Amino acid sequence: MTARTPEIWLLDDDPALRRLTGEALSDAGHATREFAEVAELQQALANKLPALLITDIRLPGSDGLQLLAQLHQAHPQLPVVVVTAHSDLQSAVAAYQGGAFEYLPKPFDLNELLSVVERALQQTGPQSAPLAVEPEAEHVLIGDSPAMQIVYRSIARLAGTQFTVLISGESGTGKELAARALHRHSLRAQRAFIALNTAAIPAELLESELFGHERGAFTGASTRHAGRFEQAQGGTLFLDEIGDMPIALQTRLLRVLAEGEFYRVGGHAALHSDVRVLAATHQDLDELVRQGRFREDLFHRLNVVRIHMPALRERLEDIPLLLQHFVASASRELGTAPKRFTAEAMRALQQRAWPGNVRELANACRRLTLMTAGRIIHQSDLDALAVARLNGGLAADQWPQQLRAWVQRELLSGTAGIAERAQTELSRIMIETALEHTGGRRQQAARRLGMGRNTLARKLKRG
Repeated sequence: MTARTPEIWLLDDDPALRRLTGEALSDAGHATREFAEVAELQQALANKLPALLITDIRLPGSDGLQLLAQLHQAHPQLPVVVVTAHSDLQSAVAAYQGGAFEYLPKPFDLNELLSVVERALQQTGPQSAPLAVEPEAEHVLIGDSPAMQIVYRSIARLAGTQFTVLISGESGTGKELAARALHRHSLRAQRAFIALNTAAIPAELLESELFGHERGAFTGASTRHAGRFEQAQGGTLFLDEIGDMPIALQTRLLRVLAEGEFYRVGGHAALHSDVRVLAATHQDLDELVRQGRFREDLFHRLNVVRIHMPALRERLEDIPLLLQHFVASASRELGTAPKRFTAEAMRALQQRAWPGNVRELANACRRLTLMTAGRIIHQSDLDALAVARLNGGLAADQWPQQLRAWVQRELLSGTAGIAERAQTELSRIMIETALEHTGGRRQQAARRLGMGRNTLARKLKRG
């Protein structure tokens, strides 16, 4: 295959990665040129322009994001693919808003890189103009797992658009944090971010909360009230738990999204709406549509683009970062000295299922910060969490989630004989617990477990 000209240039201080990437591009028929330093690249740019630049943003003695901004200003038609091992939401947003064509966290799949390269070479015209990046707030999305990288890239791509976004995920996964990040990095960042949990407002009051009401519209309406759409004018309106919205209000919301106008309750004058709507739900909206509990046309209006927030059990590698963040936050909140975890305590917390996701983890850190004596949190201090969970009434349907999380961890670790070990442990726990419940009476324990007395005795003997 004939090599394409001009070349694809690679800027990275890691020679092994440059070589691996260069070989993959060469095998795909592309001519390449490698650079280890920004100065060397800038000298080459004075004489010619590549077809595409692939660059890291963390380089010795240089700021890759500053280089990206300079390239975007001097050569807006040059597509730049950013790759980095230091990947977080701020970097992703800064890369996209600085003009990057694509952002890939290391380690990346070479086939994915080749696909991005093909799309970049086909693009025409300059990339988006840079936008100012607002500083991060106290409550931020945290984690560098692959699952969170997908979230960061989605937010970074969508931040500069006006698209309606549907954010899905289990309770406690950080859906509102994702919505706030979308607003904070958007063109509407200087205007209001208004959040409303539609499940927390009684149905008879929700219409007024959303659209406002005129004086005298109903009993108790002694003054005019501006609803959330008016409060969010020019900014962003986040509707949490949208799946719980009554059908009648779904119709009114659809009209606002379709026509950009609404009426206060009891009002006759149409009000213009300049609001970006972000919606979130922990429910399966597709299933609610099939059941006739959610309007299909509204679903399609909301589901222009979807961001899925992963459950904590799907990103267990993020738990150490989250623990450090939440304990530091709790220490500031309580006015106590910062605390840290022993390695054993950290490992123990990573092995929990966390059915309440990040919210449960944050609450656990508050309890540990408050209840732990001294500045070190030991594994023995975690007993308070177990008691709190039992007192809080662990839902009967949550143990399968814990089992699933355990199996995932064992599979990732490469452990063999998982099924036999799990069955043995499950049998032991059931028998010991049943014997404790019956005061050691084996026949009664066997009957409660649904097994024969001889079977129970055999399992006890087997250990």
